[in-house]
Amino acid sequence: MHMADSLLSPAVGTVMWGATAGLIAYSSKKVQQDMDDSKAPLMGVLGAFVFAAQMINFSIPGTGSSGHLGGALLLSILLGKHAAFLTISSILAVQALFFADGGLLALGANIFNLGFFPCFVAYPLIYKPIAAGNPAKGKLLAGICLAAVVGLQMGSFGVVLETHSSGIAEIPFKPFLLLMQPVHLAIGLMEGLVTAAAVLFVLEARPDMRLAVAGRPQRTVAARGLLVGFLLLALLTGGALSWFASSDPDGLEWSIAKASGQEEMLEREGLHAMLANFQRKIAFLPDYNLPESQVSSGNEPVGKSPAAWPVVDGGQSTAGVVGVLITLLVAGAIGKLLKLVARRT
Repeated sequence: MHMADSLLSPAVGTVMWGATAGLIAYSSKKVQQDMDDSKAPLMGVLGAFVFAAQMINFSIPGTGSSGHLGGALLLSILLGKHAAFLTISSILAVQALFFADGGLLALGANIFNLGFFPCFVAYPLIYKPIAAGNPAKGKLLAGICLAAVVGLQMGSFGVVLETHSSGIAEIPFKPFLLLMQPVHLAIGLMEGLVTAAAVLFVLEARPDMRLAVAGRPQRTVAARGLLVGFLLLALLTGGALSWFASSDPDGLEWSIAKASGQEEMLEREGLHAMLANFQRKIAFLPDYNLPESQVSSGNEPVGKSPAAWPVVDGGQSTAGVVGVLITLLVAGAIGKLLKLVARRT
């Protein structure tokens, strides 16, 4: 659900950037008030895991489209909503800057859609009331799945509204809406199941994190084994499991193609062109591959012959591992920086 710049006008893109910047400042302040020694490394490792998990698109049966884990709900459950919002922001920034996944003008909207709704709406208002206390596995699963579905439905609705408000993409509102919501319902259900599996894995490995998983405040305990486990899983996912990702277009690309009849949006001039040129210069692993390996990236437009599956590609593996390490450093550094600032104030 990474929006491209071609969907947004400069005015709408700027407004979404402003809203997201305000949320980042607010979240940074709140994280400083609740910082402990283990949060910064957890932000880095979990951010790296979510980055890698997002490389694996899974097919949506009967549609020809695919989806991937959003990850913000998982981060909220394990880190709290404020640290989760900062972590998903760092993931999306890394993806936009170095992998050309989502536009730079649209980055504010992408962070808002994929971060605000799951972190500040679905997690506190849906997950916590259902999974408060010491929930049984069934109740935990229900709370996670419902929160994942609602968060993704609101995010996809946000994409439709922002695109329609911009008025620069020739995508009719009603067909776009009627395609986006159902396909992201299926993606949300899958995200809920994957998130529940990850949370249950954490509870098995670290029962002392049960309070955090139940949405209750606690000082997280240094969990070296958990950190190492998630980091190894992230490297394995980005380096090898990503070969098995679906080559079908994701839910957003599929909905745009179906609603507009166009496989790709036209590139625009002015601010759009300037940002696109900058992104081409800085994105050294575009489409999660080495620049000379784009043909085998597995992200073929709608209507073209799909790449062989699984896509065993050294360039893609390199991009996955590099992305995991960059995200680990960026998200972890943000946590470290906030901890230092908190100590000096």
